[in-house]
Amino acid sequence: MKLALSWLTVLPLRVDEVDRKAAGRAIAYTPIVGVLLGALVVGVLELLAVCDISPLVAGFLAVGVVALATRGMHLDGLADTADGLGCYGPPERALQVMKDGGAGPFGVVTLIVVLGAQAAALPNAHWGVVVLAFATSRAAFGVCCMQNVPAARPEGLGALVAGTQHPMLVVGTWVVLAAAGIPLGWRAVVGVAVAGGLVWLLVKHTGKRFGGITGDVLGAAAEIALLAVLVIA
Repeated sequence: MKLALSWLTVLPLRVDEVDRKAAGRAIAYTPIVGVLLGALVVGVLELLAVCDISPLVAGFLAVGVVALATRGMHLDGLADTADGLGCYGPPERALQVMKDGGAGPFGVVTLIVVLGAQAAALPNAHWGVVVLAFATSRAAFGVCCMQNVPAARPEGLGALVAGTQHPMLVVGTWVVLAAAGIPLGWRAVVGVAVAGGLVWLLVKHTGKRFGGITGDVLGAAAEIALLAVLVIA
């Protein structure tokens, strides 16, 4: 849990030695980190509502708080993945585009659309949906890291966590998330299901395009899952 928090938040936690076993356990704990982030966002939205801030502005500010709380890592991954998928050439070329760091046109447009939709959806969502959405978004990491899902590079975060999650653990996590959505209405359950399907399609497509997952793909998966639950539910 400490490693998961150090990876996914700005909390000043330090873990000196990280091997694949520890990394795999940290990925399994990431939905709990999502719950904490969701609770933070709910608090921010409530505070802004008390201050009579317009809903859309409050939504953008809440998105900004999440970016600060997570170092913007997942947004960077979303932009890099979009640029990698949008470029021509073999997998090596796509991976190089993703590694360069700059955001290209595909990345910029993707960020605008995803962040804008998240900002518009957040103020209109029930607080339970917000928490569920963030928990689901972090559960997306488990789908990306299931056994038999290779890493695109021999180094980096993708290589450290690829293949570390047992399929039954991943399925069980998503069943729990879907069950948690039942009190929130059928749209919440559908949102979780659609999020899982989209993440799986992303993993399959990036596997063909890049040869496996990277840390950027994990970030893209999280943002896509978050958006799916917020928009549908």
